[in-house]
Amino acid sequence: MKTMTCRQLGGPCDLAHRGETHDDVIVAQDTHLKEAEKEGDEAHLPARKEMKGRWRHPKRSLGWYREMQAAFAALPDD
Repeated sequence: MKTMTCRQLGGPCDLAHRGETHDDVIVAQDTHLKEAEKEGDEAHLPARKEMKGRWRHPKRSLGWYREMQAAFAALPDD
C-alpha cells in the first residue's frame, strides 16, 4: 500500500489517496475531484477539467500517466 496526495496527482490539496497500485490512487483522485466539483470547490475545478480530458483522450495523456506510475513506484510502502 502506498499513498499519494491530491497535490502530487495535480490537484490543489493534500488529501491522501492510498492504494495497492498507481491506478488505485488515480481512480481515488478522480472520485475526489468529482466530489469537489459537486460541492462547488473552485480550487479543484482546473484539476477536474484536466482529469476529464485524460479519461477522454487516454493516448494523449500517456505522459502524465507514466509520470504518475513512476512517482508511485518510487514511493516507499506505507
